[in-house]
Amino acid sequence: MEKPYDLEERTFEFAKNCRVLVKSLKSTIANIEDGRQLVRASGSIGANYIEANEKLGDKDLIFRLKISRKEAKESRHWLRLLKANNPPKEEINNLIQESEELRKILSAIISKV
Repeated sequence: MEKPYDLEERTFEFAKNCRVLVKSLKSTIANIEDGRQLVRASGSIGANYIEANEKLGDKDLIFRLKISRKEAKESRHWLRLLKANNPPKEEINNLIQESEELRKILSAIISKV
């Protein structure tokens, strides 16, 4: 599947796919708690990217992009925990890869600003 070039759309798809994954997992205490954290972090990537695009100045732009990047790193952390505590799922590996790609894209944008 081709990934959207529009980063706003790509972050939306990532957050949506994280929610689909969380719904598919067995309802254990660990999955509920880790899933809740993943839902928050994954949604925050796109939300902060959108805020960054409203650009109230370069300082605000960089600040929002760094938060977005931090949330991508955090999403990867929660995905790795979910992977460690659940039967193998290709979706988890794909989402871990996507979180890393988003982090790299955001890092590249930050370095160019």
